[in-house]
Amino acid sequence: MSRVCSIRGSRPRMGRRIHRSGLAKKKGGIGRHVTKTVKRSVSPNLKKKRVWVPELGRYIKVKASCKAFKTINKNGAYPTLRKAGLVK
Repeated sequence: MSRVCSIRGSRPRMGRRIHRSGLAKKKGGIGRHVTKTVKRSVSPNLKKKRVWVPELGRYIKVKASCKAFKTINKNGAYPTLRKAGLVK
């Protein structure tokens, strides 16, 4: 299953993490040094939920990010799902 939000279209993206080596001065070393950056994947926070749509009188299963569920709470279920193309 793809890790894509059905409402916002958020998908995993590549990021970087700074790789440091050495012992901190506070711990008796000569200090930490940035040696390189390491690739990492940043995934969206996806959840599967049943969303009640009062206009249709039924539940709709949605796989969406938590930010998308905040959008549903703010704008309403039917307008948000209709804009995303999940309901007619």
